Amino acid sequence: MSGLSPWILLWAGAGVGLGLLHFVGLWWSTRRIAAGAGALGTVAVTLLRLVLLAAVLVLAVRQGALPLLALTAGLLGGRALVLRRARRPA
Repeated sequence: MSGLSPWILLWAGAGVGLGLLHFVGLWWSTRRIAAGAGALGTVAVTLLRLVLLAAVLVLAVRQGALPLLALTAGLLGGRALVLRRARRPA
């Protein structure tokens, strides 16, 4: 094992958290659009989601390929958690 493994786990954890935030925000925005709610809040949340995602991806890229891969895997894990929750009947 490399000495970088704790950092890779931190990047993966950050990816899960970011994935949860990003995809819950996407779900919320979609629900608002479908309900015909005001566009200003929806646009603001969308911009915030994208800026936060881009900023963290840039940080990961600057650290190298392994942190970027770990972050991406975490993002996909967060997406899977949100999708699993969204598919449950209310």
